[in-house]
Amino acid sequence: MKPLLLTLLAICPYFAFQQANAQTRIAGKVTDEQQQPVSAATVALLRQGTAAPVKLEVSEKDGSFIFEGQPAGTYSIIVTAIGMLKYETAPFTTDSTGTPVTVPPVIMKKSDIALKEVAVTAQKKFVEQKIDRTVVNVDAVISNAGTSALDVLEKSPGVRVDQNGGISLKGQQGVTIYIDDKPSYLSGTDLQNFLRSMPASTLAQVEIMPNPPAKYDAAGNGGVINIKTAKRKIRGFNLGLNLSARVSKYSSSTNSFDFNYRNNMVNLFGNFGYGTRNNYNDIDIFRKYKNEDGSTRSIFTQNSYIHRLGGAYKGSFGADFYLSDKTTAGIIFNGLARYPKNRNSSTGTLYDAKNNPDSSVVSQNDEDGSFKYGGINLNLRHDFRKNGPSLLANFDYLTYGIDNDQTFSNQNFKSDGQLRSSDLLTGQLPSNIKIYAGKADYTHPLNDGWQLEAGAKTSYTKTSNAANYFNVIENISKPDYDKTNHFNYQENINAAYVNINKDFNRLSIQAGLRFESTSIKGHQLGNAIKSDSSFTRNYSNLFPTLFLLYKLDSLSNHQLKFNYGRRIDRPYYQDMNPFISPLDKFTYYVGNPYLQPSFSSKLELAYIFHNWLTASIGYSDTRDQVFETIEIVGNNYYSRPANIGRTTLTTIGLDASLAPTPWFSFQLSNELNFVHAKSDFYDGPLDTRSTYFYTQGLLQFKLKKNWTLQVDGTYQTRFTNAQFDLAGRGRINAAVAKMISRKVSVKLSVSDIFFNNISQGTINNLRLTDATFRTLSDSRAAILTVSFRFGKAVEGQRKHNNSGADTEQNRVKN
Repeated sequence: MKPLLLTLLAICPYFAFQQANAQTRIAGKVTDEQQQPVSAATVALLRQGTAAPVKLEVSEKDGSFIFEGQPAGTYSIIVTAIGMLKYETAPFTTDSTGTPVTVPPVIMKKSDIALKEVAVTAQKKFVEQKIDRTVVNVDAVISNAGTSALDVLEKSPGVRVDQNGGISLKGQQGVTIYIDDKPSYLSGTDLQNFLRSMPASTLAQVEIMPNPPAKYDAAGNGGVINIKTAKRKIRGFNLGLNLSARVSKYSSSTNSFDFNYRNNMVNLFGNFGYGTRNNYNDIDIFRKYKNEDGSTRSIFTQNSYIHRLGGAYKGSFGADFYLSDKTTAGIIFNGLARYPKNRNSSTGTLYDAKNNPDSSVVSQNDEDGSFKYGGINLNLRHDFRKNGPSLLANFDYLTYGIDNDQTFSNQNFKSDGQLRSSDLLTGQLPSNIKIYAGKADYTHPLNDGWQLEAGAKTSYTKTSNAANYFNVIENISKPDYDKTNHFNYQENINAAYVNINKDFNRLSIQAGLRFESTSIKGHQLGNAIKSDSSFTRNYSNLFPTLFLLYKLDSLSNHQLKFNYGRRIDRPYYQDMNPFISPLDKFTYYVGNPYLQPSFSSKLELAYIFHNWLTASIGYSDTRDQVFETIEIVGNNYYSRPANIGRTTLTTIGLDASLAPTPWFSFQLSNELNFVHAKSDFYDGPLDTRSTYFYTQGLLQFKLKKNWTLQVDGTYQTRFTNAQFDLAGRGRINAAVAKMISRKVSVKLSVSDIFFNNISQGTINNLRLTDATFRTLSDSRAAILTVSFRFGKAVEGQRKHNNSGADTEQNRVKN
């Protein structure tokens, strides 16, 4: 791979230099009759003698537009804008010397035609490619209606969500989730439940970055997924309402509304959502215990039925204050209250070596909890001059309060059904998390089109996690000191980065370097039978990134894209808590205070054809990646996070997104993966290799009378993931939508029509034990959604420059 990178770095500037000798830069500006700039106007460049544009651009906020790298010839420009008359320039000629051309000012006149209600029917592309990310437009997929943010991620190319809610990107674990360019600071079950509580109707885009640029935190070996929430920027007042009902074995609902009011100096926005949870997992587990000679010692079978209930409230409110044309300040309040309930009924049977029943255990495990989150963000953006340096500053304070009350009831029966024993265990698990973070990003345009970005960030996290367990005997509770613990954790990360980029005639370059210093401290409080323990760790690292995009022709029909980056995955503080949490009498979840951070290096080379077909090959090398691992001790089954020494992944991808006709479009994403994991393990070495295929597809049909039909699905072949050998699985979904008016729409979707999305597999590398599992869930469901949009825009108000870059422009939570 290194020779390939060196070759690409050597030849791309040469190609760019050769092409620049015969190409010209064409620039201009669009204004109205009052000399005010016209932004978002469509500017088409036509070559004399042709009817189709050779290139299209959109005017910037100051009305400017630029066509780079045009060969010598005679051209004209046509400009169109909503509410304006079409404007066409006189023909002009560029010479072979490459002298830049500035066309006379384009002055647009207002159209005299009075527009009534107009429905905008132009459809967003499902996927857009940029130099450092892939952008998914949430509204382009109609089956996203009535679902959650987690469901949206499942339909995004290269993104996978496993049966436990774990998120991977292009086959790699350790994905960091951002919300509006700010880290969510959540992981595991907490992250899963948070995303399930976010209605898809409040989302605008999903940005997928396997190798994110230097401005993002280096955490997350799998990369970064940035979820951008929707913002209503229309002046005046408008309000949206989304109501949806989900019907499977059980019924639930997701409902939300959002509002926006904007006048000259203030923009107010907010949303509120309420959803219910009512689903299940039906889990079968088989374990065969063996003697040293390999003969069968005993067999254990278990069925667990987990019924999940509860409701969640989520809301946010914010304001942007346009202090001047160059300065914008904002404040956002966010809150979430979730009240989950789990009812787990389990029956396990133990058989002897001859498969005769020996005993059985019947368990009823109940959990009642609450998850409360509150956050405030203060932000300030200042442009020092027009199209000049800018500064963006953010301060965040987040607090989480988590409570979970557990009851574990077990009854042990003899083979003839007589009660042998019974026990009752209760648990109280309060947890508090406080996070403070401050960040500043500075952007400075340099000479010759270079742009410099630099910034710094500091964050401080403090958590307190208690687990208080009690054995209840004859209605008297006594502490269970083997399981009871209290773990405190503190983490401070200081970071700084620099990033530089430039667009040449055909070559675009972006390079960055990030420095991060981490200091952590953990303190395990003692109890009556266990003494205190603590640990501290300090480490500092550099994380370089490089992105190259080269256009092989002037129309950008053929492009090469390359990226390289180094990442870190720090252990989650929940995983470093040395807790012991029982699922049943024979199954326990255990923390691991000895987890180490993992580091990965990743590179990818891609070819883009006409912006609709992308072929890529990627490679990553990860050291000490954290996986779920299983250890058997006696007849007990312990699940804990642990470091796997080295994991390499090679991915060959082919993605396509095309609309061949006005009524039909499709999206296809394919991956062929080669995985190798090697590590020291509990009872000897772990060395696994796996080749597997993963595909996602989406078909959309625009029918008559504003009807739209969509079919999508996924399939993954069998593959080995460290200790787990997972069977192939897939699903087919369908959806139909009707636009009743420009303010009302109805959508109906059915997920996993053939009920094939079943998780099952084998657990390897267990001492003298064979184990398999199979999980059924309510993945087949019908969802009906009705959406309303109220309000009318107010015209003729003064525009404000909110931000310069796309990411910063949409940073405010909604």
